[in-house]
Amino acid sequence: MNIKKIICLVFCVTACIVAKAQDTALLTLKDAVQIALKNNYNIQLSQNNSTIAANNVTLGNAGFLPLVTGDAAINASNQKIKQTRSDGTVNNLTANNSNNNYGVNLNWTIFDGFNMFANYDMLKQQDKLGAIRLQDTIQSTVANVINTYYNLISQNEQIKALRGAIEISRTQLRYSNDKFGVGRVSKLDVYNAQVNLNTDTSNLVIQLQQFRTTKLQLNQLLVRDLQTDFSVGDTIVVNNNLILGDIIAKAQSQNAAILASQINKRLAEISLRQVKSTRYPVIGVTSGYTFTNSKTPAGFTLSQNAHGLAYGLTASINIFDGLNQWRRERNAKLQIANADISAKQTRLDVEAQISNFYIAYLSGLDLIKIGQSSVELAKKNLDISLEKYKIGNITQLEIREAQRNYLDAQSKFFSAQYQSKMAEVTLQQITNSINIQ
Repeated sequence: MNIKKIICLVFCVTACIVAKAQDTALLTLKDAVQIALKNNYNIQLSQNNSTIAANNVTLGNAGFLPLVTGDAAINASNQKIKQTRSDGTVNNLTANNSNNNYGVNLNWTIFDGFNMFANYDMLKQQDKLGAIRLQDTIQSTVANVINTYYNLISQNEQIKALRGAIEISRTQLRYSNDKFGVGRVSKLDVYNAQVNLNTDTSNLVIQLQQFRTTKLQLNQLLVRDLQTDFSVGDTIVVNNNLILGDIIAKAQSQNAAILASQINKRLAEISLRQVKSTRYPVIGVTSGYTFTNSKTPAGFTLSQNAHGLAYGLTASINIFDGLNQWRRERNAKLQIANADISAKQTRLDVEAQISNFYIAYLSGLDLIKIGQSSVELAKKNLDISLEKYKIGNITQLEIREAQRNYLDAQSKFFSAQYQSKMAEVTLQQITNSINIQ
């Protein structure tokens, strides 16, 4: 009786948990994605970084515009002066000197070997790179949300299957008790049936724990209260029309890693332009309008006020720098070669990644077909086995085997659905084409 009470208690608790989960508000996949796009911290950080890169694309940041400053300086001194003249007379003076300068100054580099043009191109490429990284972060976050959501659906189906197994085990226990009551089986058969029910209930508790853990993970992705309860849908629809050639072609023009590697190559080429610009002279103009007011009581001129326009032209050119110019240019060319190699390696890696996930996708589709047939056959076998056990034609071990086969068939079917869907979503992520309608 103690075993029966424990089993009933555990079953009631798990049933309440499942019932509560069913009563909670439904979270659709579309809603989950929208919440993540609004709240996810990684997306917010990437958005800020992209905005910073866009803000940096200015003529002033590239060096095209002049620098205008307002300058002011005030200097004062207090001096005691003793003057001895040629006729031998001595003159003692106290001098309070002051000198005030203020004005507006302009410094403008009008030619720097085309470096400012290279700087501007570099800023624009960095802006594009920031936008690509933002899109990649969004796609990655959405893919994580989708995969976690479908994982919950798969686990929920596992829970339903385990609940069905518990119902079958309870039926088996009832049959055993009925047979024991009329003396057809021993008490051992009843104990075995109770152990089977206990095992199935424990499996359900473990699955429920995993289900709740995955719920926490989804809440974390959505950046909301981790204890927020919700229910999910019950359908995983796999697109069975993906074509490998189309995916690879789309990745060449849309994959974030490939696009980033192409931009990195352009940045390396711009870096060479920046290095080469130091071969040319740097020409600049200076100008300003200043006001000066000075007082020197001990001098020949007691005070002086001056103001006016100042202007000039500056030029400098690198004649010899210890062959560093040659070294920098050669290293910049090697960086371009490295960027080209890296871009080719990235394309190869992406194509290999696509091929691997496409294999998993096709394998999942095949397993779905096989699994669906296996579930139907295993269910028929289990139903027949229960009827035979009821009339005593098969042993308890045989019916337990039929039950295990049914559970295994369901588990493999759900896993195949999730595997194929996860591969499909990953392929969409790689091609930057995830779209939730």
